[in-house]
Amino acid sequence: MKMTRLIPMLPVKSMPASVEFYQKLGFSVENRRDEWRWAMLRFDECRLMVDQSINRHPHAPRQAVLYLYPDNIEEFHRLVRAAGVDVPDLDVTFYGMTEFSFEDPDGNPWTAGQNLADERP
Repeated sequence: MKMTRLIPMLPVKSMPASVEFYQKLGFSVENRRDEWRWAMLRFDECRLMVDQSINRHPHAPRQAVLYLYPDNIEEFHRLVRAAGVDVPDLDVTFYGMTEFSFEDPDGNPWTAGQNLADERP
């Protein structure tokens, strides 16, 4: 198994305002879904997701979600469970990913996912 990338996902109060801010820093919009209140931004090989829908506590300090992209989500899920990490079953999302979420010992949120189109048969 190979880990293909890591993309921070920031909970934001306003996705459109965040997109506008990051564009001032040189990021461009790679993908934007207003109905999801989510956008993927790109600056060369760097990527950043801004997501209004994960902003569960709008008045609390911001907490990023780290998003892992293994090349085989089922294998990574088994590996993490076998290591004793308490993780839920894999979930197929409405946005076309197979993923699971968990927290590290300090409460930092992580999600690992694989695009359904990239999954092995």
